[in-house]
Amino acid sequence: MQNVNLGVLVPIIIYFIAIFGVGFYSMKFVNKARKSNNKENEFMDEYMTGGRGLGGFVLAMTLVTTYLSAGSFIGGPGTAYTEGLGWVFLAMAQMPTGYFTLAVLGKKFAIISRKINAVTITDFLRERYKSDIVVVITSISIVVFFISAMAAQWVGAARLLQGSVGLDYNIALTAFGVTVIVHTVIGGFRAVTISDTIQGIIMTIATITIFVGTVIAGGGVSNIVQNMASIDPGMITPFGVTEGNMTILWVTSFWILVGFAVVGIPSVSQRAMSYKDTKSLHQGIKYGTIVSMILLLGMHMVGAFGSTLVMGIESGDLVVPTLTTQLFPSVIAGILLAGPLASIMSTVDSQLLVASGAIVNDIVVNYIKPSLKSDSKKIGKISIISTAVLGIAIYLVAINPPDLIVWLNLYANAGIIATFLWPIILGLYWKRANYQGAIASIISGIGTYVLFSKIWVRPFGTHTIVLPLLISLVMFIIVSKLTKAPDDDVIETFWGVYYK
Repeated sequence: MQNVNLGVLVPIIIYFIAIFGVGFYSMKFVNKARKSNNKENEFMDEYMTGGRGLGGFVLAMTLVTTYLSAGSFIGGPGTAYTEGLGWVFLAMAQMPTGYFTLAVLGKKFAIISRKINAVTITDFLRERYKSDIVVVITSISIVVFFISAMAAQWVGAARLLQGSVGLDYNIALTAFGVTVIVHTVIGGFRAVTISDTIQGIIMTIATITIFVGTVIAGGGVSNIVQNMASIDPGMITPFGVTEGNMTILWVTSFWILVGFAVVGIPSVSQRAMSYKDTKSLHQGIKYGTIVSMILLLGMHMVGAFGSTLVMGIESGDLVVPTLTTQLFPSVIAGILLAGPLASIMSTVDSQLLVASGAIVNDIVVNYIKPSLKSDSKKIGKISIISTAVLGIAIYLVAINPPDLIVWLNLYANAGIIATFLWPIILGLYWKRANYQGAIASIISGIGTYVLFSKIWVRPFGTHTIVLPLLISLVMFIIVSKLTKAPDDDVIETFWGVYYK
């Protein structure tokens, strides 16, 4: 049994306590909404969007920390540890996440979501396509793929605690899972966004500090690069160590998955529903891009540079916690490791909220028991139960993790993107888009992605997601053109008032 490093563990425990504090602070807003009789869905409006009052800085932090996760702080550096600077270059495609999400969806998405009182992405899709089938399919997709995505985050957190503190993997997994579930259940979206802001600041400081410490320990950037080349010349090329793995075509197409297409991830795009005003939108784009650049470049460079400083680790995913505990005194290491841990927690709580909302708001309340719409207390109880069930499912998936969690995370994100990207974008900007086209797009997107990931991993040399996205786009357009146009009331709602 490993020896537990109390010096590292204590600051992390204090951090967990602080996160619980944020949850309990936010709980008073949730309870107030639950008891309110002003409107029937005020509880869900508060629980899922925090009252739609995010300022620019908070918007940027919650957007960036929601997307940048264990894949960016544990799995990404872990892959850079084995593949070198090529993976660092690849990871930077994620830098404009905030820009793409907020600029593509823009003010219209926020205006429409307020007008139709949408608190989830599926609320938006329900009003746009007027189809129960669209809602049910997308809700099921959220739950299934987000279980995989959240499992990747839990694995990342457990490995961080395992590598830095010395906790048994299953104990670390359990401790992290309980913390996230309780924090999210009691505080809702407001707790998530407040903690995201705190976590974003911690992540930024930790990234800069660990990067500087790594460069100093390695004798400077030039010396580190020379040492990487001596390990394997492929470590300092854009194509990585594994021959034929990171081709120009594959790298270019990979940017579609982690760049533009993040608009189709509900936990990310839902942030575009919740900002306060246009000024907040513009500030969110600016701050989000800057913070993304610092976090992505800094932490992936740490992973790549760590190949010269850390040897013989069980998995590349352990490079960041192992390197941090080697470079800094235990207490400082514990404080710094709260940064990657914060990134994981901020992603998981957002995904958990979206998945729980898909079960409760999108399926139970709308289809199984519509009478609950006016009963906030019962909705609250069902939300707690659904979150607990989801937590158990995630725990079971995370017990036997893959060697590199980045692949589990990317698989789940690609499945979500194949489901939501075109129904969201075309639904927002193309008047002719209808429910038949959306259904054809979703089924063809998910179906071809799952099929290709098994039998044709790199169609024509591109990333697996590219061809399914093209197929689903073509299917959406063709089927929409061949079937009945949306009703006039839909056009009036989405274009009549604001876009004459």
